[in-house]
Amino acid sequence: MAHIDFESTYSDVFPFWNEISEREKDFICNHSTDIVYKKGTTIHDSTECSGVIFVQSGCLRVYMMSDEGKDITLYRLYKGDMCMLSASCVLSSITFDVLIDAEEDSECYVINGPAFMKISNDNPKVKIFSLETAVSRFSDVMWVMQQILFMSMDKRLAIFLLDESSRIGSDFIALTHEQIAKYIGSAREVVSRMLKYFVNEGIVKSSRKGITIIDKQRLRALTL
Repeated sequence: MAHIDFESTYSDVFPFWNEISEREKDFICNHSTDIVYKKGTTIHDSTECSGVIFVQSGCLRVYMMSDEGKDITLYRLYKGDMCMLSASCVLSSITFDVLIDAEEDSECYVINGPAFMKISNDNPKVKIFSLETAVSRFSDVMWVMQQILFMSMDKRLAIFLLDESSRIGSDFIALTHEQIAKYIGSAREVVSRMLKYFVNEGIVKSSRKGITIIDKQRLRALTL
C-alpha cells in the first residue's frame, strides 16, 4: 500500500491532519497497515492494544461478553467508521473491554496503537480527537443500555427492524433470529416469540432467508 493512499484517506478523516508536522504525518502513515479480515475473524479481544481501526469496506461488530458467554452488540462499524476503543493504550484512562469481530470480509486501515499514542501524547488536538471519538461511541453504548434496561421487547425489536431497514434501504432484512438477538442483547427464543407476534399481527413476514416488513406504519407505532 503506497504512502499516498494512507495520507489521502487520513487527510479526509482526521480534523487535525493539517495541523501536525510532515514528520508526524509520515510517522502515522509508516505505522499504518492495510488489512483484510475474513468474515468471522476476531480482530480485537481486549487483551492487547490492537490499534486505531478505520473501516474501508465491510462491517465490524463491537460487543461485550459476559463471564457466562453471553454477548451484547454495542454497535457496528461500516465504511468510513473508526474505532478508538480497540486502542486501549491510547485511551488508558478508559477501562472498557470490548471485542470486535468481522461480520463480513472487511478491509481496514489499522494504525499501530503505541505509534498513535506517541502522536497523541505530543499533540493535544490529537488527544482531544481521540477522546471525542471515544465519547461519541459511548453515546451509542448508553443507547443500547437504555434499550435493554428500560424498553419493552416489542419496542426494541421494532426500533431495530426500522433502523436496519433504513440503513440498507430495503424492507427485507436478511438476518436470522439468532443474529437479531445478538444485535439487541436478547435471547433467540425471545426474539422468535416476538417476531411470531409481529407475523400474526400482519406487521412482518418471516422466512428462513430473513424478515420482510409489510406494515411500517404499525411498526413505527410500536416505537412510540
